[in-house]
Amino acid sequence: MLAGKLVHLALPVRWSLVGQSRGPIEMACTYDIHPHGARLLSWRGSSTGLTVGDLIMIERGRSKSLCQVVWTADPESALRGQFTVRCVDSAKSPWDEELRQMEEQYQPMILDGPQRSARSFSRLDANRPEANRRRGPRFHVEGQAEVIGSAQRVEGEVRQISEFGARITASDVMNPGTDFRLMLNVFDVSVALKARVKYLVENLSMGVEFQEIRRGDRPLLSYVLSKLRTRKVEESAPVEVVTEPLAVAG
Repeated sequence: MLAGKLVHLALPVRWSLVGQSRGPIEMACTYDIHPHGARLLSWRGSSTGLTVGDLIMIERGRSKSLCQVVWTADPESALRGQFTVRCVDSAKSPWDEELRQMEEQYQPMILDGPQRSARSFSRLDANRPEANRRRGPRFHVEGQAEVIGSAQRVEGEVRQISEFGARITASDVMNPGTDFRLMLNVFDVSVALKARVKYLVENLSMGVEFQEIRRGDRPLLSYVLSKLRTRKVEESAPVEVVTEPLAVAG
């Protein structure tokens, strides 16, 4: 999946397979747009006929762009019909103008209702016995993490993940209480979040709590968690809720 500035925006486009014989023109709608590609939803639904590595021509108005398919969703999953492309030519993408006019948008991690975020849950409910059950399970996983703070950018690995947090190992960890932007890549799916360091484990890994998620990425996080739920029970672990007071970030 594509990382970086990703804007959630629906734009109708035409696409066709490029090869020895050009395929029929199909219709799709962008789900996210990116300076170097996009995630799209085929109007045909779950059956796109595309595989990773295929070259397709994407057209919007008079604009055309040669792209390569870099990801296709499992046709049996909730993301069926979606696929991601990367532009392979030097021409402008068909959505350059929209990208210039829009910025990345984030929304709170919702729990019980439209006004409750993960942050309000942490303050009010962390000491309540039912908090563990409401936050759901935490799964062991192997994936990449990019931690982007105000003064540092660190590459790391995500070791555990739940709906509202993760444990990340990195060569340079941040102090508890630090807010940062987080890019996760699991199962070739990229999810962007705003998070906060809750605690450190031997100064080698960080327990982080998700504060906000990039608009349009919630289905991707749900997709990742649903794949993890299909693994054996012994590969998962209960979510950990840390109730000790946080140190003030220095």
